[in-house]
Amino acid sequence: MDLVEVLPQQLHMFRFPIGQAYLWRDGEALTLIDAGQAGSAAAIEEAVRSLGLSPERLERIVLTHCHRDHVGAAEELAGRWGAQVLAHRLDAPVVRGELPVPEPDLLDWELPLYAHGLTALQAPPTRVDREVEDGEVLPFGGGAVVVHAPGHTPGSIGIHLPRHGVLFAGDCIAGVGRVMLGVFNVDRAQARTSFRRLAALSPSVACFGHGDPLTEAAAATLHAAAAIP
Repeated sequence: MDLVEVLPQQLHMFRFPIGQAYLWRDGEALTLIDAGQAGSAAAIEEAVRSLGLSPERLERIVLTHCHRDHVGAAEELAGRWGAQVLAHRLDAPVVRGELPVPEPDLLDWELPLYAHGLTALQAPPTRVDREVEDGEVLPFGGGAVVVHAPGHTPGSIGIHLPRHGVLFAGDCIAGVGRVMLGVFNVDRAQARTSFRRLAALSPSVACFGHGDPLTEAAAATLHAAAAIP
């Protein structure tokens, strides 16, 4: 796992062999956006400690959606440190293992990528302490707004920190090589509508589930990419 600074003293990215998670810092209080693959809890804890921070201060884990490379270590981390796990109401039953992961409508070129994604360890059933809805404001980052962004999965969400100009887009948007609509969507048209909604927030920093964060010209780049049919 690689540790990447996105914003000094405030935001770091954990890059796994498949997928990414983000650590937001409010002083000593910590929030994790997504949780990487199963089995990565120890690496996440080591990275947190390397920043001079304490995993005991992890207050919440916000899951952008129900896929294994985002849920993976949430149950173990929450169990160790007492963090709350949050997910959208529509994806929460999948996270808990009560419903199967929704099948994506794959394009031909996505098939090998999807097969590779399935090599990530399957996430264990994971508790969800709070089911969130569109427009809810969470108590971190000066007020973190939940933005329902369905299409990748029914309960996919973005997290917007208006005070800081930061957007966590989950897998609705990808930044691998270029900024584009995320892959493996259950409803591609709905996902594209969600992409446009997230782009309209005009963040100064955009963080994706796959690909490097945008820290320069983020708003213009997202608007341009969202306009592509």
